[in-house]
Amino acid sequence: MKTMRWSVGLAAAACAVALLSGCSEIKTAVNQGGDTKCSDYLKQDADTQRITITKFIKQQTNTSNEPAGTNVDIGMASVQTLCQIQSNADTPIKNADLAGIFIKK
Repeated sequence: MKTMRWSVGLAAAACAVALLSGCSEIKTAVNQGGDTKCSDYLKQDADTQRITITKFIKQQTNTSNEPAGTNVDIGMASVQTLCQIQSNADTPIKNADLAGIFIKK
């Protein structure tokens, strides 16, 4: 009986570690990249925004290679600014631009 309790406890601990370590992978898998709405992007924490912009850059370049960190930083700053001034909060980040300040897309 003690062996069974110990095994169950060990299995539960292993599952907890797997879930915690996989959070970033889950965020990446469900992330929409360039199709993320500005309103959703602005609600994301910095780590999720980084994942979003990384995926967006990969979509734009049609590659699975990781973009340079500076490219991601610049992308994050640009999208943050453009999304804050978009007339339509539902604009996907891939379509956020200066025209969106005046024209509701």
